[in-house]
Amino acid sequence: MSSVTIYDVAREANVSMATVSRVVNGNPNVKPTTRKKVQEAIERLGYRPNAVARGLASKKTTTVGVIIPDISSIFYSELARGIEDIATMYKYNIILSNSDQNHDKELHLLNTMLGKQVDGIVFMSGNVTEELVEQFKRSPVPIVLAASVDLSETTPSVNINYEQAVFDVVSMLIEKGHKRIAYVRGPLEDPINHAKKTVGYKRALEEAGIAFDDSIVIEGDYSYDSGIEAFEKIDELTDKPTAIFVATDEMALGVIHGAQDRNYSIPDDFEIVGFDNTRLATMVRPQLTTVVQPTYDIGAVAMRLLTKYMNKEEVDDHNVELPHRIEIRESTKS
Repeated sequence: MSSVTIYDVAREANVSMATVSRVVNGNPNVKPTTRKKVQEAIERLGYRPNAVARGLASKKTTTVGVIIPDISSIFYSELARGIEDIATMYKYNIILSNSDQNHDKELHLLNTMLGKQVDGIVFMSGNVTEELVEQFKRSPVPIVLAASVDLSETTPSVNINYEQAVFDVVSMLIEKGHKRIAYVRGPLEDPINHAKKTVGYKRALEEAGIAFDDSIVIEGDYSYDSGIEAFEKIDELTDKPTAIFVATDEMALGVIHGAQDRNYSIPDDFEIVGFDNTRLATMVRPQLTTVVQPTYDIGAVAMRLLTKYMNKEEVDDHNVELPHRIEIRESTKS
């Protein structure tokens, strides 16, 4: 059976195709009796408007592109849920793509999204390069960053204060008496880790009069396995740390399990703190003390900010900073 067209609806309701189009698009300049007649014809025939065709006519597709590094990551899946819930509330559809943290793929996906005539894009990346920022500037539709840092601050974004969050948690460990605090960080090309989190770590040590020691700063790639590998490197040190701050919860689980595999007790031998407060933090034993980054809220606020740009609403703050806090659990001593 062939699909029902706007022509079929117009013939069934005995009106023009232009009138059907006005009803479908919510144009108020249609008589109530005519609107009712068209809506009844739509229901009888089971007509479904073609979103692409409507987009070509209105220059809007009510579709938003979301480019995400890895949807299998619990952090990014929680963030994407926040985006999707607000998109649904404002009647936008989502096209979701994984970039795999690959710069060339990110550029390709940006162009692909624009080719699909999306009305806006929420973009996430560990490394917002100058080339990407230039692409954002040339984009015909608004782009908002979520949990991603453009160091030039020219792209609208939603984040927390990463530097202050790390400063707070390392200062807390110092106040508990720790002088050797290892740091398992993400890749240096990620500006959140390099220009934000690492700066907060160093500032906390400096203000406490503790010398920075590069030997207890271990690079990971955010994965659970890299957390296990990071602890193996820490265990090889002659002068071991007494506390470990880890840049993500997923890596922190790897650190905890790496320590337990080598018969260390947490928190007696090492106090461990993560970052993000994903649901993993309460799944591990002992439960993980972590920096609470409001992941869902970052996604939700980013999507709401994007709707403001798409609908040309007034925007008070182009770079939104949400609050953070530290959730104390069992991986640190009370």
